[in-house]
Amino acid sequence: MAVIIDGKKISKEIKDEVREKVFALKEKGVNVTLAVIQVGNDPASTVYVGNKKKACEYTGIRSLAYEIPEETTEEELLKLVNSLNEREDVDGILVQLPLPSHISEDKVIQAISPGKDVDGFHLQSVGALSIGQPGFVSCTPAGIIELLKRYNIQIDGKECVVIGRSNIVGKPVSMLLLRENGTVTTCHSHTTDLKEVTRRADILIVAIGKAKFITADYIKEGAVIIDVGMDRDENGKLCGDVDFDSVMEKAGAVTPVPGGVGPMTIAMLMNNCVYSVERKLQEQ
Repeated sequence: MAVIIDGKKISKEIKDEVREKVFALKEKGVNVTLAVIQVGNDPASTVYVGNKKKACEYTGIRSLAYEIPEETTEEELLKLVNSLNEREDVDGILVQLPLPSHISEDKVIQAISPGKDVDGFHLQSVGALSIGQPGFVSCTPAGIIELLKRYNIQIDGKECVVIGRSNIVGKPVSMLLLRENGTVTTCHSHTTDLKEVTRRADILIVAIGKAKFITADYIKEGAVIIDVGMDRDENGKLCGDVDFDSVMEKAGAVTPVPGGVGPMTIAMLMNNCVYSVERKLQEQ
C-alpha cells in the first residue's frame, strides 16, 4: 500500500517557516507585500485569489488586491502593472490567469519587473532556471520538489518521467529534476508507447489535465507518483490525472487530489514573496 504524500501538512510547515521569516523582517522594520491582480470574476480564479489572501494573512504578508472589471483594456492593465513595478513598498506582483481573451497574457507577464516576478513566469526567471542560476521558480514545480525532499524521496540518479510539457509545470519541473541530478524524460501527446516509458519511472509526475488517465498498468512497482491534475470525474467529483485507487496498491508513494500538490503552490508563492525581499536586502 502506497504512502500518501500529505501536501496539506507540508504546505503548513512551509507557511509556518515563512511566517517566522516575515516576523523577523518586521522586527527590522521591513514589511513583505504581495499585489494580486484579478481581471473579471472567473469563479475558479476567485477561489484561488481568496486562498492566496488567506495565506498572506496567515504568514503576515501584506496583500494588496486589485479586482478589476472584465472589460479592462490591455493598456489599462499594463499601466497598473507598471505602477506596481515602481512602488518601493510592493515586493511581489501576481496577475491571476487566465486573462480575458482580449488581453495578451504573455505581454502582461513580461511587463512584470523580474525582481517582483513571484510566479516565476518571466523570461528572466525561466532563463535563470534553465542555466541553474538563482531566481524565482514557478510555484507548482518548486512545490513538487519540496514534497519529494521533505518525504526523503531521493531524486539523485533516479529515473524521472514527466508527462506534460507546459511552461507552467512540465518544462520547469523537468529542469528542477535535472538540477537535482535526476535522469529526466519528458513525455507529451506525441510520445509513442507512453506506457513503456512511464513503467521505467522511479518518480512519475503527471500534468496533462485528463481525469484518472494514469492507471496501475502505467507504473512500476514502488514508483513515486506526483499528480498535478485538477479534474472532475464522471460524477463531478474533484480528482487528478492519476486513478488514485488503481495505483494505491502498486505505487510506493502517491499524492492525493485534493490535498497533494495544490496546497504546495500557494505555500511556495508565500516563500517566493519572502525571497524577493531577502534578495533585495542582499543587493542593498
